[in-house]
Amino acid sequence: MASIFTEKVFSRKWFIDYSFIILGSFILAVGFVYFITPHRIVPGGVYGIAIVVHYLTAGVFSFWPDGIPIGLFGLVLNIPLTIAGIKILGPKFGVKTVIGFVLSSVFIDGITMMRVVGDAALVDDILLSCVFGGVLIGFGLGLIFKSRATSGGSDIVAMIIAKYTKMQLGKLMIYVDSTIVLLGLFAFRDWAIPLYSWVVIYITGRAIDITLEGADYNKALIIISKKHEDIKQKLLYELERGGTYLKGEGMFTGEKKEIIYTVVSRREVALLQEYISKIDPDAFITVMDTKEILGEGFQSLHSKVNEQ
Repeated sequence: MASIFTEKVFSRKWFIDYSFIILGSFILAVGFVYFITPHRIVPGGVYGIAIVVHYLTAGVFSFWPDGIPIGLFGLVLNIPLTIAGIKILGPKFGVKTVIGFVLSSVFIDGITMMRVVGDAALVDDILLSCVFGGVLIGFGLGLIFKSRATSGGSDIVAMIIAKYTKMQLGKLMIYVDSTIVLLGLFAFRDWAIPLYSWVVIYITGRAIDITLEGADYNKALIIISKKHEDIKQKLLYELERGGTYLKGEGMFTGEKKEIIYTVVSRREVALLQEYISKIDPDAFITVMDTKEILGEGFQSLHSKVNEQ
């Protein structure tokens, strides 16, 4: 992972990366303060633990009448976890990761302090709060990930367990976050909390994916048709799209086939399907969603790599 020491300070990429970290941390904090925390939702991670501790310690300390601040407790957890991660896993966590979780904690507590009622929900509808909170947290994390930083926290715990157990990291991250979600159930004794929390975790994951990969409106098509030459002309000269011929053979008949692989927009899918239905109603078409298209006619692979 690139750190501040391996990048040219004040370069264009340096400014972009740290702008992503600052903006992402702020958006993440807004998602927690306005939508997640007020409803006692526990969406995994260190801030999920911090939310539980915050409400359980309400009235315990005179200087924190509402409970231990969420950002502060999250920071307290993140620091030793990051140190342990560096010692056990090696220097995988750069300065950007530290800056990211420090800023997130500062923004969470800062925004809470500036509000008239820090724990008041922006909207009373819990499901609506889960949706918008998950989107904001996911978008914020996505921006942080774009800068090549990590979220730290429970991710580090999963990485350490993975090193010694050889279990898949993705599954371990789910297990760790789910354990934290269940902590909310035992703390608040309300089955609605883990259910809403898992909704937030799912939406957050989807928002991260869209932020990192983009919301692509293109579709990938595989077309098997005897009229492949006509379809080729339609693609090249009317839709102005390219494609690739793949050699195929019918499994039952053994007949040689020309298979077209192409990528078009959603609107062009409908146009192409209508055209093919007229010239070859027996054609076989597979339409697939795409997350990201790189190459000629779409986003340049070179530009994509340079942006990272």
